[in-house]
Amino acid sequence: MILASFITPTLNAEKVLADCLKSISIQTIKNYEIIIADGGSTDSTLAIAKSFNAKIFKNPLKTSEAGKAVSIRHAKGKYLVFLDSDNLLPSKNWLKKMLWPLQKDPQIIGSEPIRFTYRPSAGFIERYSALIGANDPYAYISGIYDRYSYLSDKWTNLKIKTQDFPDYLKIKLNPDQAIPTIGANGAIFRNDFFKKYFHGDYFFDIDIITSVLHQTHQPLYFAKVKIDIIHTFCEASIKKFIRKQKRRIIDFYQFQNQRKYDWQKNNRFATIKFSLYTLTLIPPVFDSFRGYFKKPDFAWFFHPLACLISFFVYFSATLKNVIGQKNIIDRSHWQQ
Repeated sequence: MILASFITPTLNAEKVLADCLKSISIQTIKNYEIIIADGGSTDSTLAIAKSFNAKIFKNPLKTSEAGKAVSIRHAKGKYLVFLDSDNLLPSKNWLKKMLWPLQKDPQIIGSEPIRFTYRPSAGFIERYSALIGANDPYAYISGIYDRYSYLSDKWTNLKIKTQDFPDYLKIKLNPDQAIPTIGANGAIFRNDFFKKYFHGDYFFDIDIITSVLHQTHQPLYFAKVKIDIIHTFCEASIKKFIRKQKRRIIDFYQFQNQRKYDWQKNNRFATIKFSLYTLTLIPPVFDSFRGYFKKPDFAWFFHPLACLISFFVYFSATLKNVIGQKNIIDRSHWQQ
């Protein structure tokens, strides 16, 4: 049996894909397969994938979530590793360390790195994301983030029951509680868990956990492994940050009826909190200075702008949705 299936959806990802796949190729564990679900790349993405002996499948629905669903159907590994094309594995023992909790404890259905790698030489937006522990400031302000934040000294602000082991945290996710945004950027799940519970053309990371919690009314156990993963999120491009925030909110409304996790119901108070936090300006500026004194880096001062960008992008898309205007993303020229 193949031990692990790396699942990577792509669409014009030539700028980042080679480094991503190279970081897989140096892993000490060699019993794996790489599955690429491509949304119609016109650059050298497919040539790069073939050079690493990846199995390539077409993703006619183009989105990352659809690509993950295509890959899940073809995956033969005992474990599914969800790795976006802009992710890098920071060490050759990464996969071994990530699989350890799953191999040790049959209760645990999946594992995820507890941190984003902080690289001082990286672009300021990548550094900012690693510092706050989220790619979206909304996730941090609302408390549902799932990576260690230098600002809060926590990996999430939700109250999660946790057992602390030397190499990982075993966390308990209950049906009646809010859950963090677990499931992307290096998350690993047992394949038999997916075979039992996942059906559909789109895989939204947090949704399968939510769906199973609601179906079974039983807790699920997950491991937050005490290692990190590199996410080259937007590097130093504000233009790319705006584009990705637009995609995030437009996709939210486009696929809202297919989602299992009710973002609006679960985060209504959080949305009000984020709006007030952003528009009064003082809190994000204060947090920028607070973060800088904790871990000096001028990337902290992107925080107020990141909040403002996210607020106005989200507000604009929400307003269009309320008045019935369609928000559509043209993915034909999308680049990672």
